Amino acid sequence: MITRIFRVRIDPSFRVEFESKFSDISVKAVESQKGFLSVEIGKPTNWTPDEYVMITHWKDEESLRNFVGESWNEAHIPEGMGQFAQECWVHHYYDYDRT
Repeated sequence: MITRIFRVRIDPSFRVEFESKFSDISVKAVESQKGFLSVEIGKPTNWTPDEYVMITHWKDEESLRNFVGESWNEAHIPEGMGQFAQECWVHHYYDYDRT
């Protein structure tokens, strides 16, 4: 399994529109993909007031690559969402086998 953590900082003046589309457009973009396992989205805290996160879990690296392409270490922003991102980051982690 591989975990993908996508963080995005937005212009706060677009907060209401972004939140609506983030939970609709962005989540739907990943949920329909082969090898997708789960998704969680998070809203800002006081320490990061304009930053959101999407954590997705994938069966394997190949599934993730099929979704975002060979440059899967870069952010993938669905059509209609690019105008909100001021800055974004993406991080990946393999499942830690604790057996």
